[in-house]
Amino acid sequence: MQRNTRQRRAILRAFDGNSTPLSPQELLREARAYSRRLGIATVYRALKSMVREGHLVAVKIPGAPDRYEPSGKHHHHHFECRGCGRVFEVEGCRLNLGRLAPKGMRVERHEVFLYGTCTSCAG
Repeated sequence: MQRNTRQRRAILRAFDGNSTPLSPQELLREARAYSRRLGIATVYRALKSMVREGHLVAVKIPGAPDRYEPSGKHHHHHFECRGCGRVFEVEGCRLNLGRLAPKGMRVERHEVFLYGTCTSCAG
């Protein structure tokens, strides 16, 4: 059973209008605008609960801690800036990875993660 606490509402509000997956630390910084006394332990507990309940999904980043975004989004990929460390969504997917699978195999899902420099860090 979920509790609708002020802290939980602040965490959910932090995702509103934010199109990038957030780390727990980024989420804490954003959510404190709505609940100043929010702590990192509460953020971790809420993330665990919200993932279990299906409100959020973990974005798996190779070699880095998970980030989180609301569930139910369309299929997309992610881009990590090597300069600032921010992660961005890459809209759409034009990949036809089924053709790369060995003969007789069927691809059921895929994940692609891009790395580079964002416009802020490049300029």
